[in-house]
Amino acid sequence: MNKLATPLAIIALLFSIFSFFYFKSGSEQVYVDVNKLIDGYKRTKIVRADFEAKAKTLNANVDSLMTDWQKELKTYEKERSKMSKKELELKQELLGNKQQQINNYQQAIQKQIQEEDKKATQTVINDINDYVKEYGKKKGHKIIFGASGSGNVMYASEASDLTSEVLEGLNNEFGN
Repeated sequence: MNKLATPLAIIALLFSIFSFFYFKSGSEQVYVDVNKLIDGYKRTKIVRADFEAKAKTLNANVDSLMTDWQKELKTYEKERSKMSKKELELKQELLGNKQQQINNYQQAIQKQIQEEDKKATQTVINDINDYVKEYGKKKGHKIIFGASGSGNVMYASEASDLTSEVLEGLNNEFGN
């Protein structure tokens, strides 16, 4: 029985050493720079360009309404000396109402632009989060930190930085 115990002990020791190094490499703490991923991700540029075009169109509508209102105001200023008191009151009321409507529309547009920006940003973040999750599973990482410059990861060695590798894979996946 002693002859059998020695080889089993050696096998157990070798298995323990192998397990230690195998699991140690899988549990290494790594991180990605979230800002670099967002900036370098190809889809970010596309989503941002679409958002900016939409925002430009919405703002152009507001500008057009404001220009029309200003023209009406100038016309009113020129012709008011020829108007009766009743006409003056009516025109002032109409101009005031129109200005209020434009202000309300402008506020609604700004809110819509903010919501569109938030939605566009969230689309990109969801892509990155999904990819990093799958990447971590595939590579055997137990945890991948996200550094954003706001104090999450104050220091990490460059060897722990997966940003370039993840960004390359993310862009390759988007391109397909």
